[in-house]
Amino acid sequence: MTAPAPDLAALRPRLPSPLQHTEDERFARRGVRLLLKRDDLIHPELPGNKWRKLEHNLRAAAEAGEHTLLTFGGAYSNHLRATAAAGRLLGFATVGVIRGAELADQPLNPSLARCVADGMRLHFVDRATYRRKAEPEIGAALRERFGPHYAIPEGGSNALAVQGCTALGRELRDVTDVAAVACGTGGTLAGLAAGLAPGQRALGIPVLRGGTPHFLAAETERLQLAAFGARRGAWDLDDRFHCGGYARSTPELEAFAADFEARHGLPLERLYVAKLLLGLTTLAEEGAFAPGTTVTAVITGAPSPPETP
Repeated sequence: MTAPAPDLAALRPRLPSPLQHTEDERFARRGVRLLLKRDDLIHPELPGNKWRKLEHNLRAAAEAGEHTLLTFGGAYSNHLRATAAAGRLLGFATVGVIRGAELADQPLNPSLARCVADGMRLHFVDRATYRRKAEPEIGAALRERFGPHYAIPEGGSNALAVQGCTALGRELRDVTDVAAVACGTGGTLAGLAAGLAPGQRALGIPVLRGGTPHFLAAETERLQLAAFGARRGAWDLDDRFHCGGYARSTPELEAFAADFEARHGLPLERLYVAKLLLGLTTLAEEGAFAPGTTVTAVITGAPSPPETP
């Protein structure tokens, strides 16, 4: 039986997302203008920019007649939360394959608890198996366990997601010189760069540690090849601001985030956004942006709400 096409318009995403000018002396004294692209305001229940990655995949799942979405992520994955929320709102069952079998016997953190509250079934696997998640044998085992489903890769990054993220670049045409985004899997950067106009540049700030620039550069290019058949747009990466790796922090990052929040009244999500803004502020103070440059930081998510009893 074919699943009914989801009424994505019923979610009423706020597009284009707002663009906010931010007065920050650390940029201003270098002659640099800072803008914030508020993708965190696209939808109240789908964290940050994840709507852009999911939209085309949700349509493809419905067109394929699938009733279940299965995807992958770590214990703090915003993508898992967004997929669970989209499933609840649009009538898909959802399954999350979680990295770390040891987590199965531990209390759920607020992110995974939110996924469960939205109806997602969690399946914890050991890290060796998780690394093999793209292999046919793992896919077959998941189909045997959970039945037919539409699989979305970790972080939501595939060709359809990249195509969806080109809208982000198009929304920034003629308003910025550099558009910067924090990177986990490279999908948003790949689409952002492709949507920008000639003469504009996309900058990725990786939030993972360990061979990051080489891996993410190759992965971003692979995603662009899958989506468009060729590399698109001007983009590069600066890997100095991961602060120890994904979901890790440092006293420097915490101090920077608290200061930025006090200056601008904007609560900063720590996994991605704080690292992005730390990177851009450092680059501005290093003189990496020529005077007269407009730099736009893509705010991809808001802090998770506190856990309620």
